[in-house]
Amino acid sequence: MELHVVIDGDKDLAGQVYRQIKEAIQSGRLAVGEQVPPSRLLAQQLQVSRKTVSEAYARLTMDKLLAGQVGAGTFVTAAATQLQPHPSPRRFAAKDLAAGATLKNWLGRSMPLQPPERRSAYDFFGGGAAKNHFPLAEWRQCILHGLRKSQAARGYYSEPQGLPVLREAIARHSAFARGVQCVPMDVLVTNGAQQAIDLVARVLIEPGCTVAVEDPGYPPARLTFASQGARIACIPVDAEGMMVEHIPDDTRLIYVTPAHQFPLGMPMSMARRKALLKRAGELGAIIIEDDYDSEFRYEGRPTDSLQSMDSEGLVAFVGTFSKVMHPDLRIGYLIAPPAIREAVTVAKHLCDWHTPAMMQWALAKFIDDGYLQKHIRRCHAMYASRREKLLSRLNTDLAPWLQPIAATAGFHLTALVSEEVDMHQLLQLARRVDVGLYGIDVFYHEMPPVPALFFGYGAIETLDIEPALDRVKAILTEIA
Repeated sequence: MELHVVIDGDKDLAGQVYRQIKEAIQSGRLAVGEQVPPSRLLAQQLQVSRKTVSEAYARLTMDKLLAGQVGAGTFVTAAATQLQPHPSPRRFAAKDLAAGATLKNWLGRSMPLQPPERRSAYDFFGGGAAKNHFPLAEWRQCILHGLRKSQAARGYYSEPQGLPVLREAIARHSAFARGVQCVPMDVLVTNGAQQAIDLVARVLIEPGCTVAVEDPGYPPARLTFASQGARIACIPVDAEGMMVEHIPDDTRLIYVTPAHQFPLGMPMSMARRKALLKRAGELGAIIIEDDYDSEFRYEGRPTDSLQSMDSEGLVAFVGTFSKVMHPDLRIGYLIAPPAIREAVTVAKHLCDWHTPAMMQWALAKFIDDGYLQKHIRRCHAMYASRREKLLSRLNTDLAPWLQPIAATAGFHLTALVSEEVDMHQLLQLARRVDVGLYGIDVFYHEMPPVPALFFGYGAIETLDIEPALDRVKAILTEIA
C-alpha cells in the first residue's frame, strides 16, 4: 500500500516529505508501531531521489517520530504519542450544513430491534436462529465452492438480479416451501429482507404518499417507508390479521406479515387475505408480503402464501435466509411482480450493483445439494420441542399471569400479561436473575400497546427454557 505523500514542484523536496509524514503521525493517520515504506520504495513512488527520502527519514528519526529496526524496517515510535497534535481546523456541525434539516431528520430516527449489549444466561431475544446447530462442515464446502467459482469468473461485476443458479434455486425453494408462483426471472437477490423492502420503497414512494402498515408491526419497515417521505397509515390488527377496512383510499403500498404476524404471531385468515387482495386491486396498490420465518410450521393445514393467491400481479414476496440459517448471512430475495420488476432491478444496480457473488454461489450449492432442507427439518424438530415446552408452561403454572396468542409458525410467540403484573418491574427483576424478557410496546406506533411478552425461542437452548421459566414464575408469584 502506498503512503500518501504529495510532492508540489521541485523545491525543498525533503522538507515536503518530512512535514507531510510528521503531520500524518501527529494526526494519528500513521499509528504507533506502523511501518513506513523503505526509502527506495517511497522514492520510486514520489519520483524523487532516494537521498531526498533518506534525509526526511533522518530528520523524523532525530525528532523521535521514527525508529529503525535492523533487518525489519522503519517504524513510528511510541514517543510520537507524547507530541501535541496541531489544532484541528474548524469542522462544520451537521446543523450548519446546507442539508442540515435533512440530516436532523435522519439523526432523529431510532435503530430498532438492536440486540442487548449483554445477553442474559437465559435469553428470549427474538430473531436469532439456532446457530450452534448450523451444519458448518457442509457450509464450509459450499463456501470453498463459491470461492473457486468466483476465482474462475472473468473478474467483472455480476448481474444486479443475482446469479442465475441462485435465482433458479430460490424459485424452486420458495415454490416448494411456500407455494410461491414464480420463475427465476422474477427473483431478485438482495442483502437480506431489509434491502428487498427498501428497494420496493425506493421505486414506489414519493414524499407525501400513503403507505399502510400493521400496528403493531415491524419497526424497520415502517421507518424505511417514513424515511422516503411516506405518510404512514397505521392499520390495527385483530385475531384475523390486518383490518383491511381501515386502509385509506390513497394508499399505494401495503406492508403485511400474513403467515406469522409480527409481533403477535397469529396467521391472517383466508377471508382477510381475500379482502386484502381485493382492496389492493381497487387501489392499484402493491402489497409487500414479508414471509420472514414461515418455513417452520407446527400445526394446522398449510396456508397459501398471499403471492400464490394473487391473480393481478400486486404482491411482492419478500423472503430471507437469515432465519432459516443465521442472521449474519444477509441474503434475502424479492419475488417481484412484473409491474415493478425492471424498476427494482435498476434500483438494486444503483444501490450496490449486486450481492457478493461468492456467497451467492455458496448458497446456491447449499440449496441444490439438499443441505438447506435437511437443516430446516432438523431445526423444525428442535423448535417444535422448544415451542411445546413454552406452551406447556404458559398453559399450566404460568397461566394465571400469561396467556399465549395462538401461532402456528415461526420461532417466536407472544403472551398477553395480566393487568395485575407491573411489566416494567417484571422485566427489571428478570434481568437481575439473568433472564432476558422483552415486551412488545416497541412494536406499536399509534395504537395503544397491550402488555405482553415476546418469547423468541430460536437462540435459547432447549434445556434452558425450564429453568428460565422457573425464575419467571418466582418473580410473578412475588410481584402479582
